[in-house]
Parts: sequence; C-alpha cells; structure tokens
Amino acid sequence: MNSKTKNILQLIGIYGSIFIMFVIILYPLLWTFGLSLNPGSSLFGAKMIPENWSFKHYIWLFTDPDSDYLLWYKNTLIVAFAASIGSTICVSLVAYAFSRYRFVGRKYGLYTFLLLQMFPVLMAMVAIYILLNLVGLLDSLLGLIIIYIGGSIPMNAFLVKGYFDTIPRELDESARMDGAGHFRVLFTIMLPLAKPILAVVALFNFMAPFMDFILPRIILRSPENYTLALGLYNFVNAQFANNFTRFAAGSILIAVPIAIVFLMLQRYLISGLTSGATKG
Repeated sequence: MNSKTKNILQLIGIYGSIFIMFVIILYPLLWTFGLSLNPGSSLFGAKMIPENWSFKHYIWLFTDPDSDYLLWYKNTLIVAFAASIGSTICVSLVAYAFSRYRFVGRKYGLYTFLLLQMFPVLMAMVAIYILLNLVGLLDSLLGLIIIYIGGSIPMNAFLVKGYFDTIPRELDESARMDGAGHFRVLFTIMLPLAKPILAVVALFNFMAPFMDFILPRIILRSPENYTLALGLYNFVNAQFANNFTRFAAGSILIAVPIAIVFLMLQRYLISGLTSGATKG
C-alpha cells in the first residue's frame, strides 16, 4: 500500500468517525426540536417531523398565566451569572496564591484539591443540606450559588494554577520594582494573560446551573425558587401533567444563553482548553 492510498484511508476513517459522532449528537437534538413542534402533549404518536407542526408550546411557556417558565429562566440566569463570576474570581485568587507564593500547607493544599476531585458530589449532599439548613440558606438561590462557587474551586483552581505557572515570574518582579502590589500584579498582569483559561472556567460554571438537577432538587423547595432543570422536570413528573412536548420546548430554549456566552468567549476557549490540558 503506497503512502497516497494510506493517507486517503486515514482521511476516510477520520471523516467517517466525525460523521458518526455528528449523527449521534444531532439525532436526539432533532427529535427534541421536532417533539416540541408536535401539537399534542404525549410522546405517543409524536413525530420528529410533525405534519401539523405548531409553536403553541413555545407561546404557552411565555404567555400562559399558569406557566412559571420565565420565573425559572430568571432564577437560572441569576444563579448562572453569579456562579460564573464568583467562581472565576475565587478560583483566580486561590490559583494565584498557590502559583506565586510559598507558604505552610501549600503542598498538602494541592494534594487536597486532587483528593476532593476523586469523590462524587453526591457524597456531600447530606452534609450540604444540613449545613444550609443550619445557616438559614436552604430553599434559597443564594445558598445554591454559594455551593456552586465552593464546589468549583478544587478542580478549576488546580487547572488555573497550572496556567499561571507558565507565566514568567520576571513579569511579577518587574511590576513590583515599579511599586505594584499583589493585587495590582494579579489584575493588571496575570489575569489579562490568563484570559483563555479563565474563559473556560467562566463558561463551564455558567453552564452548570442549566444542566444540574440533583443539587437544586435537594436545596430548593418553593416553586418560585426553581431553576429550569427542576421546573421542567415537573412537566413530566407531576400528577396528571405529562407534557413532554412542553418539556421539549423548554429544553430547546435552554441552549440560547449558553450559545450566546459560548460565542462571546469562543476566541479564548480553544487555546484555554489545550493550554489547561497540557500545562495543568
């Protein structure tokens, strides 16, 4: 087999694999969108390409007085933006401290971050519930935001710390010779150079509240505090309310803010992911 034939076969294998993955990802998305256009409310008889398609489920989500969808959307956006911004700030401060300073417990602190990543979040649910109940933050968006921010620190701090380590220390020393303090160095030198990895941290923490169901299910009790994942679950779980088509319509709209944030940060994401993987 000559090199030309070998290259052709390799290209066929690569593009074939990409096509298969594309179909696997796209097929359920098309079914969800098609289901949201079906006029009925049940899965039975629904088609991916409905004959009498309609946007009535989308209209119901935004206009019907019985729909709390806009309230759930607002709650989720509040939690997502607060968790994303708070996590990015906290992770940056922690990663900067572990990257640039030498202090007692630094080595074991890094080992603790690695150790915490080995345990699933479900193991801490009982402790989280009791702790939030003790401080009066159970069934509140603030309690949910705090848990998201705190839970994001171990993994992301270790990732950002690895990126900070690649930034030359000579930049810090030059800034300090000019009279810059610790925070001045962090905010004017380190953070601008670390935009790619910070964009990754911000995006992942923004997406989490839209996708997570278990944590809001444990913490939130009042329907007016529900996030989208928890509220949409009631469409298919509540008694006499198996509205799968409304569930599909609401699920499709979840992608809108995530897509907007992704497009805003996309120029940083590729370099941030690759740098975090190789430098962390």
